[in-house]
Amino acid sequence: MTTKVTINLLHTGVPGLDEVFGGGLPEYSFNLVAGPPGCGKTTLAHQIMFALATPERSALYFTVLGEPPLKMLRYQQQFDFFDRKLINHGVRFINLSEDAMAGNLDRVLRRIVDEVALHRPGLIFVDSFRSLVFANTAEGNPHNSLAQFVQQLGMLLTSWQATTFLLGEYFDELDANPVFTVADGLIWLRQSVQGNSMVRKIEIMKMRGQATLPGLHTFRISSAGIRVFPPARVAVATHAEMTADPLDRRLLMGVPLLDEMLGGGLPNGYSLLVAGPSGSGKSILASAFLAEGARGGETGVLAAFEQHPNRARNRVLADLIHRGQVGLVDSRASDLSIDEVVLLIMSEVRRLGASRIVIDSLTGFELALAPTFRADFRQSLLRLITTLSSEGVTVLMTSELEDRYTDLRFSPYGAAFLTDAIIVQRYIELGSRLLRVMAVIKVRASNHSNALREFTISDDGISIGAMLPNQEGLLGGRPTNRRYPEQEAAAE
Repeated sequence: MTTKVTINLLHTGVPGLDEVFGGGLPEYSFNLVAGPPGCGKTTLAHQIMFALATPERSALYFTVLGEPPLKMLRYQQQFDFFDRKLINHGVRFINLSEDAMAGNLDRVLRRIVDEVALHRPGLIFVDSFRSLVFANTAEGNPHNSLAQFVQQLGMLLTSWQATTFLLGEYFDELDANPVFTVADGLIWLRQSVQGNSMVRKIEIMKMRGQATLPGLHTFRISSAGIRVFPPARVAVATHAEMTADPLDRRLLMGVPLLDEMLGGGLPNGYSLLVAGPSGSGKSILASAFLAEGARGGETGVLAAFEQHPNRARNRVLADLIHRGQVGLVDSRASDLSIDEVVLLIMSEVRRLGASRIVIDSLTGFELALAPTFRADFRQSLLRLITTLSSEGVTVLMTSELEDRYTDLRFSPYGAAFLTDAIIVQRYIELGSRLLRVMAVIKVRASNHSNALREFTISDDGISIGAMLPNQEGLLGGRPTNRRYPEQEAAAE
């Protein structure tokens, strides 16, 4: 019977990256970080280095024909993860450019061996390793063997019990490269310009002994450094949650008569789509939904993809955010990934223990996504709703609809089937006036009103009136000249 060797996993200090690695980076692994210029290789290496380096587990950072250490540090110290106290104590920079320019890989290897033997680091970085490839192919150096160099370097650094990173400017040259064969881990960074957006993605193409998350994962570089956005995990429901009937508990909407139209309120854990044209009152209804939850002691989250809810626009909602009863996700970036959006929302949900979520609006949400995710918005929307529903929260989404007065639509994305309930707001022309009307289109597994009711908006919010006369045809938007009973009385 053999005893399984336990591999210690290191926490990289890069949010989301440990999850993509499958729990962390294997200690003493020999890794290649590859990608085109400007994709974030050096930033990723520095962020990992400053997170892991200590005086006891020091780091050596070798630079080869790239940026001089002083120039590199000038820019890298702008990031939040940079720790000046570690320089020359837990982190040392060594310039190999003179050895590399001689075109002799044996000389470079000896220099690395000497420095490692002197300092005995636990972390080693070589940036940029691709420069050594050019040295190997230089004319007049037949004794240089890149394959032999890589194999020797890998064996030596592993025997010294060092976790190693080789950084190189590679694109898609995977064929017959000895580096890719020897490396334990192959971390590939990619970037592309889509419209006016820069989309960056990371892929773990290889990691020995680890069950990594497959596929491409978007990441963002900010003043805090790199943040990776792995796919959101769908929560596994307990047996009690699976057998619970959502109709047993209904949430009040905060609008008189609307709960009655829904059949007693919105079932807990449902997703509700509120669709209507501009100015019809979708955001006001969404605010009332969050405010009603706050009155009952519930917390909520607002994902605002259009207007920031400042006090001038919505005093009630702004006060709830100020008091911490409603969390705000307010991203104005135009190149978000669906995983980034889900993570931003779920971080606020878990921070507050929120039970109500408002996404205002799906139109703004679509425009906030990078073009590659916008191309299949229904799939992105499905991932968002599935993740939020698995957390047991109740979701209200608003959606902009063009009021054509001749047809009836519930969603511009053909995604109405994804939601559990739908409320449609419309304009109608009645008696030379433009009125707002509202109807509940569906509530899954529940009886609900099919009445079309006029509603008004005032400083106190939404007020729903009586059922409209002559409902037939109004929901489809066809105008009518029939007057209200009070108009008939006034005319007589």
